[in-house]
Amino acid sequence: MKAADIMTRTVITVTPDTPVRAIAKLLHQKGISAVPVVDAAGALVGMVSEGDLIPRDESDRQARRDWWLRMLAEGEELSAAFVADLEKDLRTAGDVMHQPVTTVPDDADIVAVAGVLAENHIKRAPVVREGRMVGIVSRADLVRAIAGNGQAAEPPPAERQPDPIQAAAEHLSALQARLKDKPPAPTAADAAPAVAGSPAAPALSAAGFRGLVERHEKDESTLRSDVHRQAEEKRHHEVSEMLATALTDAAWNRMMHEAQIAAGKGETEHLMLRFPCELCTDHGRAVNVPDPEWPATLRGLPARVFLRWKDELRPQGFGLTARIVDFPGGLPGDVGLFLTWGK
Repeated sequence: MKAADIMTRTVITVTPDTPVRAIAKLLHQKGISAVPVVDAAGALVGMVSEGDLIPRDESDRQARRDWWLRMLAEGEELSAAFVADLEKDLRTAGDVMHQPVTTVPDDADIVAVAGVLAENHIKRAPVVREGRMVGIVSRADLVRAIAGNGQAAEPPPAERQPDPIQAAAEHLSALQARLKDKPPAPTAADAAPAVAGSPAAPALSAAGFRGLVERHEKDESTLRSDVHRQAEEKRHHEVSEMLATALTDAAWNRMMHEAQIAAGKGETEHLMLRFPCELCTDHGRAVNVPDPEWPATLRGLPARVFLRWKDELRPQGFGLTARIVDFPGGLPGDVGLFLTWGK
């Protein structure tokens, strides 16, 4: 596989005179962490990442670094003080961009691409053909390509309905089955004949039974902790993947086809996309209220789905609603985007 096979072809760019505050808002709205800088002729002249937007002055940088990184990595809202200060920042992309830019040719194989990212300690690199940028390739693109090598590739998040809770339940069942199949370590008491009334039989006591209960509860607690950790890791991976995944025409067309099938069955809405609430800047609170401003909280793939609906489907009379579809532990879990066409 080559870079051209796995790259994102639709790349968001800025120009050298784009204000820093506009770049910050763009990164936030699109759920990305860097943008290429191109000149008037479309030639690649630099890259701006979230790190480049942090002021150069050491004390100022340390004072605001936590706010900025939390917004990008955890989905939290920016501090009001940071936003107010950012609005006064007169720097442009040309002032903060780093150059030269590390690129890869479109015919580079994925092993070579991985080597370039690793050697330069970068997360992504523009893909060029005859000196022109034709796309961008990221670590997430490499992971998907390698995972699908030699077998049917797993559909991107836009084409599946992730269910971390179901995955956790399946994992718990597997762990319990494995625990049942593994006998406990033998003890001195286990080695003795277990015949009631025999001099060698272990003495029965309530304290011994309580010890068995405590051991069982400890095993169950370990299982639950393991399941929770596995679910959290899977969910974090889902969020990272959906932040980086582009909304392809194939994925969009599949959504529309499935919605048309739903209409043919007499339904008036269709679940277009299910995603973790962490992809909302407020962890789904606006969606749960619901607050009319909930679209502004979307990041990554959900934001891209919303924008395409706004451009292509809303003019045709389609609606789009969002709601929390599960509440693990009483808190918002996954969010669903529903395409509607009822009266």
